Amino acid sequence: MDRVKTLLKYALWVVLFMIFSEFLINVGLNSSYRPIERKDNISQVNIYQAEATLVNGRIRGLITNSETENLSGKYLEFDFYSERDVFLGRKFIDINQLQTNETQNFEILFKLNDVDYYSVSVLDEKPEAEEIQILPEGWTTSEVVLATAFTLLIFW
Repeated sequence: MDRVKTLLKYALWVVLFMIFSEFLINVGLNSSYRPIERKDNISQVNIYQAEATLVNGRIRGLITNSETENLSGKYLEFDFYSERDVFLGRKFIDINQLQTNETQNFEILFKLNDVDYYSVSVLDEKPEAEEIQILPEGWTTSEVVLATAFTLLIFW
């Protein structure tokens, strides 16, 4: 019976350590984000979270389709700039078929260095411009999965 109690104590300590470390990791990562500025005046796009670290960032918001300007079937273009007005990259959001006064949530995750501000514009069609990629250039999805599996085997 003492062995079972000891085993349960160890299991409890491991679970508590996992919860504590997950909490510290989330607090540490979220504290490294700083707000980034928006430089446009589109009233139909409401941004409630725009933050970036030195190497990545996230933007979350709502798109509202109004009666005056129908956004259904259009694209939002997000252009990212550094502190010295250097263009860093762009990302596109496809606006679904929205009815009048209907809203759509969106989230953009990007990997760019030293983003200071961004601007939003509405486009009728998506141009052939280069967009920010989440996967490294030259790597296919299967190569990324294979590299992840090898990395997990090393630490396992």
